[in-house]
Amino acid sequence: MNEKLQGMSNLKQRVIAAVVAVPFLIFCIVFSDWTFFGLFAIIAILAQLEFYKLLGLDGDEPLTYYGTFCGFILVSVTFFIEKGIIPEANYYILSPLMALIFFIKLYKAQDEKPFKNIAYTFLGVIYVALPFALIIILAFLNSTNFSWQRPLGCLFLLWASDTGAYFAGTKFGKTKLFERVSPKKSWEGSVGGFLASMLVSFILSKYFNDLLTWQWFGCGAIIVVAGTYGDLVESLFKRSIKIKDSASTIPGHGGFLDRFDGLLLSIPFIITFLKLFP
Repeated sequence: MNEKLQGMSNLKQRVIAAVVAVPFLIFCIVFSDWTFFGLFAIIAILAQLEFYKLLGLDGDEPLTYYGTFCGFILVSVTFFIEKGIIPEANYYILSPLMALIFFIKLYKAQDEKPFKNIAYTFLGVIYVALPFALIIILAFLNSTNFSWQRPLGCLFLLWASDTGAYFAGTKFGKTKLFERVSPKKSWEGSVGGFLASMLVSFILSKYFNDLLTWQWFGCGAIIVVAGTYGDLVESLFKRSIKIKDSASTIPGHGGFLDRFDGLLLSIPFIITFLKLFP
């Protein structure tokens, strides 16, 4: 099966992956707050493991499993706090857990660059796990009542932006956007992504009533800009260790980091935007 997929064009692989994965993602997000939490907790774990694995390819030695454990605790504590099951004071659990990273590295005598790897361990939590915790906050924004509309809407906007950029870039792409980091990205593709995102923002404003019309358009614009930078940042990361994809888990898309890179940097801006302009 995998060999057949590898023999298909990138577009066909993307379509097949979308047909299989998108309904499952939508179901988990919409069905209940617990399936929503389980979905993003698992994705956060897999993405963080990918991140640490890539660092290992470049000879670095972050605390892969402990760092991922800290990321999982961050996502889990955020969910239980936002749901109103435990008080906010439980966020302090993360302080000693993160401090233990220094203690653990102290006993890794074979590590020649311990502080570099300590920094990479922290980076995995901040760059990968924290945005998934913010997605949970997005679902419980200013309330202990779960709403699937905001996170699902943002995913629709991300998919629209990516799809619009892919087809516009393939058809019309001539002017390079950031050739040093990502030679295939073009300004024409970015315009296509923006138009697709604005169209979906308009549709969401008609059917998803958790946000006002101008807020949906604001989220769409943020995802286009910050999402593009998120993609470029991950491309820079992959180029620094001379690989194309973070993994081959999702046909046509690479790994979980490849699929959610735009979300990692756009969600912090979206949360800030919605908190400052409720």
